[in-house]
Amino acid sequence: MAAPSGIRAVLFDRDGTLVVDVPYNGDPARAEPMPGAVEAVRRARAAGLAIGVVSNQSGVARGLLTLAQVEAVNARVDEIIGPFDVWAYCPHEEADGCACRKPAPGLVLRACAALGVTPHETVVIGDIAADLGAARRAGARGVLVPTPATRPREIQDAETVAVGILAAVDLVVDARERETREVLR
Repeated sequence: MAAPSGIRAVLFDRDGTLVVDVPYNGDPARAEPMPGAVEAVRRARAAGLAIGVVSNQSGVARGLLTLAQVEAVNARVDEIIGPFDVWAYCPHEEADGCACRKPAPGLVLRACAALGVTPHETVVIGDIAADLGAARRAGARGVLVPTPATRPREIQDAETVAVGILAAVDLVVDARERETREVLR
């Protein structure tokens, strides 16, 4: 990862990045942290970064989840991994053509506004191309953390790939520290 300018925030994808992906999960008891997620969020927060979550939740539009269920799972993720400074989720499905469903930039832009940072000061960490596409379209940087759901082409096309969520946060924190040292010279 090239040394980004002024990193102030990290936005994480929820399913497959922070927690094990349980399709259309509406049960908080099924929220299980991905390996390294708790430590990664702790490290990002200790580095002084604002942290948030950006997540597509199309199960709402499909009638498989309620907004209350999504929020209950989000609250559980806050308990076991967070707390997070901001949550932004899209309840639409692809056919709705909204501006928030990743890879559209709306969730990233909304989270950045809530955190008081610009997209240029933000890194998005996710497990599929839609996460990186949302980052790119918003003007943020992206780090791909491949999982079994990640297609080989998504890995090839990603500018920055990390072997896990903790490694992704380490890349961001290390780049931020390098930048700070350069400014102090």
